[in-house]
Amino acid sequence: MDRILNYIEGKLLEPASGKFLENFNPAMGAPYSTLPDSDSSDVTKAVDAAHSAFPAWSAMPLSKRTSILLKIADLIDRDLDKLALAESIDQGKPLKLAKSVDIPRASANMRFYATASMHMNSESHLMEGEAINYTTRTPIGVAGCISPWNLPLYLFTWKIAPALAAGCTVVAKPSELTPMTAFMFSKLCIEAGLPAGVLNIVHGLGNKVGQAIVEHRGVSAISFTGGTVTGKTIAATAAPMFKKLSLELGGKNPNLIFADCDFENAVSTSIQSSFSNQGEICLCGSRILVERGIYEKFVNEFVKRTKELTVGDPLEEKTRVGALVSEGHMNKVLSYIDLAKQEGGEVLCGGKRVTLLGRCANGYFVEPTVIVGLDQQCRTNQEEIFGPVVTIMPFDTEEEAVAYANSNAYGLSATIWTDNLKRAHRVAHQVKSGIIWVNCWLLRDLRTPFGGMKQSGVGREGGWEALRFFTEAKNICIRI
Repeated sequence: MDRILNYIEGKLLEPASGKFLENFNPAMGAPYSTLPDSDSSDVTKAVDAAHSAFPAWSAMPLSKRTSILLKIADLIDRDLDKLALAESIDQGKPLKLAKSVDIPRASANMRFYATASMHMNSESHLMEGEAINYTTRTPIGVAGCISPWNLPLYLFTWKIAPALAAGCTVVAKPSELTPMTAFMFSKLCIEAGLPAGVLNIVHGLGNKVGQAIVEHRGVSAISFTGGTVTGKTIAATAAPMFKKLSLELGGKNPNLIFADCDFENAVSTSIQSSFSNQGEICLCGSRILVERGIYEKFVNEFVKRTKELTVGDPLEEKTRVGALVSEGHMNKVLSYIDLAKQEGGEVLCGGKRVTLLGRCANGYFVEPTVIVGLDQQCRTNQEEIFGPVVTIMPFDTEEEAVAYANSNAYGLSATIWTDNLKRAHRVAHQVKSGIIWVNCWLLRDLRTPFGGMKQSGVGREGGWEALRFFTEAKNICIRI
């Protein structure tokens, strides 16, 4: 089996313990590679390497830093097919999705921040006759970046790109469930000439490696994407140490569909926002709220199209829904479908594990599932499932729709479907979510702030927000 290695001080290294974990292909339900079972000693070595590299990297001319990051982006583009195949095998997503979305976005992240860092400006304020103030932004030091398993290279680069562009050095931990493309990325960094120690990648379990990064006093900032429960643990550890925190956590996103919408566009896009990447995207619209006048029509059409989705081998062109990331996660999703039935929900389609023939006979596949008849406050509608499961509920008034949308502890994103421009603005301002899409979904401009409200996180990523997070502001006042 392939052996994944840590990337520390510019070298590919085995863990200090000499121990390795199995890495599973979720479509086959079998291990196909191994990854380091790293611990705090590996993290300490990585932090030391990052500290040693920081003075030279932070002082490097911006144009040179930019050229190195752009070279990495070029290498991602060159290896698009290889990286997409690895991402599909490692995560279970359809190869077509990895090739069209995940890997191109990883390259775009590197390019965007490599060039954006060249356009950061400083402020100055003249106190007439007395002084001039100017503000500088300097890299914060060593940053800890912990990324999730659902969009592995996409979200890994979303964190490390702005950190490196800002002049920080990084100790990164990809998910132990999907480590392969981060390992391949480390090889690209070596090929691109990234100086040793600037980026360090330590593989392993969250409670050993992730926690060690958060606890290490040599790490100045933590950028984490993942579950809300883990986010609370990170915050409890890092806050007393006064570390800078960016936490992009869970979502239970409402998809509001008004009767005056473009019905065809609303249905077709809602299929995508419900089941793309097997529903394993924090931005998926898992609570669909439909105005009663078109509720029955929408449900019938939505269920019809859901039944037409092909669940299958991620490497096949026709596959729309691949494998869930792990057996444990598959069982969690299936348990929520059972819970929905206990809470009085009716499963209109899906709801069961899928058993395929051939090489994927033991894979972790679940049918796309549509549930109706549930109360807004039931657990199925309040807790993040993170799988191919959606609920559909009717509403009668705009006020009721907004109340339903906000009746949740999460506030990451929301989608609104209406052709009434005034309503679109009005509802968008009332829904408590950090990202609002109107008549579209997952249309992303990398310049815009990204993040959630309530239990969906703390802080914002994207655009200038990310570059500011990885830097410290300093005001200098000079008397005239």
